[in-house]
Amino acid sequence: MTFSWTHHRFTGGSLALDVANSVILRFDDERRTDRFAIAAQRNAFAGAAATLSAERDNFGELAPVASEMASLFIALREAIDAFFRHRVRTGKDDSGMLATLLEAIAATLRRYPDEPSPCPVDLATARSALKLISQPEPDRLKICPNCEWLFVDRSKNRSRNWCDMTVCGNRAKARLHYRKKRKGGPQ
Repeated sequence: MTFSWTHHRFTGGSLALDVANSVILRFDDERRTDRFAIAAQRNAFAGAAATLSAERDNFGELAPVASEMASLFIALREAIDAFFRHRVRTGKDDSGMLATLLEAIAATLRRYPDEPSPCPVDLATARSALKLISQPEPDRLKICPNCEWLFVDRSKNRSRNWCDMTVCGNRAKARLHYRKKRKGGPQ
């Protein structure tokens, strides 16, 4: 199955979170979809990220993950998701999850002792995760109540509720409208 890497797929506000969000419906075993399961999709992600990621100016052109690095990249993705999802839900950092994430970052960084050009997407993701770990305002990280994607709320008053208002926000508002209409409440 092929997917389009659209702007919506890069609403995390950080390359690391966009990578973590590459698993659709992560907690629904029947409908869960890993967009990186197919090498061609994983490779296409690099080009799309160079154009659509909020951090595109930090990395410029991105090279796909080398096939021999795919398992390390997936381990990095899962460590990013576990650590930041826990941080958002509890407001605390888990030392074990942080260690796992730092080990995945270190394994990626070790693979590139010299600065490659273009930057491989796994290296850019590792750097993005390091930046996110040290973010001065960890409370800006949120989980979308509609799709459960991770995102950075960069609104002035920290009031952003959804990863993408045009997709998840509209769906949530449509559900609310439908419920009100069905119950005969005010419209």
